[in-house]
Amino acid sequence: MPPTDEPSAAELIAAEVRGTPPAEVPARMCATAVRLLPVTGASASLRGEGVPVRLCASGDHASYLAEIQATLGTGPCVTAVREGVPVLACDLASAADAGRWPFFAQQATEAGVRAVYALPLGTDDACLGTLDLYRESPGGLSAPQLRTARLVAGAITVALMAMPRRAGAWLDEVAGDHDEVYRAVGMIMAQLRIGADEALARLRADAFVRGHTVQDAARDVLTHRRHFGRDGRGPL
Repeated sequence: MPPTDEPSAAELIAAEVRGTPPAEVPARMCATAVRLLPVTGASASLRGEGVPVRLCASGDHASYLAEIQATLGTGPCVTAVREGVPVLACDLASAADAGRWPFFAQQATEAGVRAVYALPLGTDDACLGTLDLYRESPGGLSAPQLRTARLVAGAITVALMAMPRRAGAWLDEVAGDHDEVYRAVGMIMAQLRIGADEALARLRADAFVRGHTVQDAARDVLTHRRHFGRDGRGPL
């Protein structure tokens, strides 16, 4: 059972980040969140213009769930970034949560996840992204558990703010994935003579229909394996 004593959790988090390079802290904190909290996975994403950018995850399953939100452009992570407050989806099979994010709830529950908790990274003035926690069974977090989740998010925030922009290959890779999406959006804009928002929506829809991530769909556009016709009928 995960420890629930807050001082012990704070001490463990402090021990994990002590002497750790800032670039390694987010991934370490995702793993720590799984150890401390009643969750089965964790991921951290940076805020992007329309597309959350996955930073790290505790495993392949958590990474896949982060990509679902990025591809759909909806989910607790997206809402938490927009509103700047924690978003706790305690049962994605319930009418309340499924009604709020129907497509995400369907795909997440099909992947075996019933609850998602998204906490903003950053300060009251600026949201940098989110820490997302995934759970296989429905239920909420107790007050002590939510405080522990906030401590984990705080440690990631401190690490992000301590890093110079584009610090090393780690952030270069993240920025590269994000840039691919927007270069693909630019190509779709030119092909269909439409605005950026509609072009991103077309890219997301294409990814969703084919069961791909938005990054994979973007690479297909950039390598000319996918082309959006000017007649508006969609990819050719």
